Amino acid sequence: MLDQKPLNEFSTGDEFVSFLIVSKCEIKTSKTGKLFLNLELRDRSLALPSKVWDNAEEYAKKLKEGTVVKVAGSIEDFNGSPQIRIEKIRPAAAADNVSTEDFLPRSTRPLDEMTDELNNILKSVSNPFLSRLINSILSGENLERYFKTPAGKGWHHAYLHGLLEHTLEIVRICELMCSIHPQIKRDLLICGALLHDFGKTEELTYDSVFDYSDKGKLVGHIIIGALAVEKAAAAIPDFPEELKIQLIHLVLSHQGKLEYASPVEPKTLEAIVLYQADELSAKTNAYKSAIDMDRIKGGRWTRFLPLAETALYIPDSTENTDK
Repeated sequence: MLDQKPLNEFSTGDEFVSFLIVSKCEIKTSKTGKLFLNLELRDRSLALPSKVWDNAEEYAKKLKEGTVVKVAGSIEDFNGSPQIRIEKIRPAAAADNVSTEDFLPRSTRPLDEMTDELNNILKSVSNPFLSRLINSILSGENLERYFKTPAGKGWHHAYLHGLLEHTLEIVRICELMCSIHPQIKRDLLICGALLHDFGKTEELTYDSVFDYSDKGKLVGHIIIGALAVEKAAAAIPDFPEELKIQLIHLVLSHQGKLEYASPVEPKTLEAIVLYQADELSAKTNAYKSAIDMDRIKGGRWTRFLPLAETALYIPDSTENTDK
């Protein structure tokens, strides 16, 4: 692992020399007509915007998305948000002995711990049809990708193993709701939770930066997941049609609203619980990440977050309100 101070430990005004990866690179034109390079640079802890004002076209030939670079610069405040002021930047050389994986963020939860938790959940599914279906889908290369895939490109759980972490959070919420409401079909809901974002294993790429695959852009993770359920159920003799339809409905409706790209809205008790559990897990993680990112600039409030439709309060990192 690369031995350097992470970006999220710097404060406004701090100078640094670090290896980072280019996660966004585009040529833009300023109001005065000057070309500049609009960058996003990141390490495992944080992604920050930056700009190259001189020789933008030349730098654009060298600095592609996924390029590891050595940067000398400082942290500055721009319109209330932190960004990197670049003094020097160059692509990393072979002698620097760095790789793209050094810069991809990953879950702070140990993978072994999450793997054991998932295995226990799989063993707990007692319905024989659902048990066979879920174990057939989550196996082999599918399972390897399921473990590694981020849950999103940037909004929530946007790090390696993020999909697994997000899914396990949702299962815990669903288990709580099942303990409160015995009318909920527990095995159906848990399988829906495990498969709701399964399509992201094909929708997202994560070799050097997090992005969408061609299939992800053309089809989307919701349809990919629904097709996986349809295919797996078809391979199981006498799989109940009603059970298959309800499971597919969970996958199709988990984003809750048509305007959120959900093909259908939740129409069963299990689907409503899954949608709300997904929202709770995703937004809690996204808000935590926004607070962590803006803590670097100092102050008590984040920038305005369009997806949250508000700014968020930043507590002191040493605060413990339970005492």
